[in-house]
Amino acid sequence: MTDSAAHRASLDLTHVIYDASSDTSFVLALLTLSPILLMPAYAVLAVQTRELTIINMWAGQLLSEGLNLVLKHVFKQERPVDSHLHLNGYGFPSSHSQYMGYFSAFLICHVYFRHRFASTGFIVLDQLFRIVVYLGLAAWCAVVAYSRLSLLYHTPHQVKWGLGIGMALGVSHYVCTELLPARFPDSTFGRIRFAIVNHPISVWLQLRDGWAVWADAGREVEWKQWRTAWLKQHARLAVKKTT
Repeated sequence: MTDSAAHRASLDLTHVIYDASSDTSFVLALLTLSPILLMPAYAVLAVQTRELTIINMWAGQLLSEGLNLVLKHVFKQERPVDSHLHLNGYGFPSSHSQYMGYFSAFLICHVYFRHRFASTGFIVLDQLFRIVVYLGLAAWCAVVAYSRLSLLYHTPHQVKWGLGIGMALGVSHYVCTELLPARFPDSTFGRIRFAIVNHPISVWLQLRDGWAVWADAGREVEWKQWRTAWLKQHARLAVKKTT
């Protein structure tokens, strides 16, 4: 064996070990990668929309990951001793569980307090859809957390604390950086948010605070503008064909 081969290691970030004889284990192995797949989604949405709330949520997610790394090196708690996976790094708290705890808590708070979906015209259906969104986010979080147990990456203690820390961070970060500035614009939190949006660099980057103006961050307004321009364009093409 060469020296380079002897020092090779597995990148645990994307390398998932599962029970090949179980379809459930395979599905859980895919779902446990959710936190990793969400990071590029954050980046794409941040660049495409320039929406401050999305960038703020992403920043909080990175802060949560940094805290998780610090906690792991403070407590230095090993992963399950009976897993036989020989994994790198410490296990407390579960980073995947903490990630999804933050993600689901922040989004549920945002949907509950500020975001409004397009109405179907029926109050019951509108409320039912919101409940489905809440349950979907909670279920996604729970399944990822369960996958860490089922795949023997963490103990129940490590997963529970990861979820708790993530949820606490998600709620507190949302309240301090989104809810309080919206409800109390003259407060310290409100003035800080205004200063960020109105900063020359933010203006140059064309950042915006869509939910401060529209309940859906401007999605319906943008769609109507596109629809109007699209109809005018096709009307002009139709006129040219007839002449």
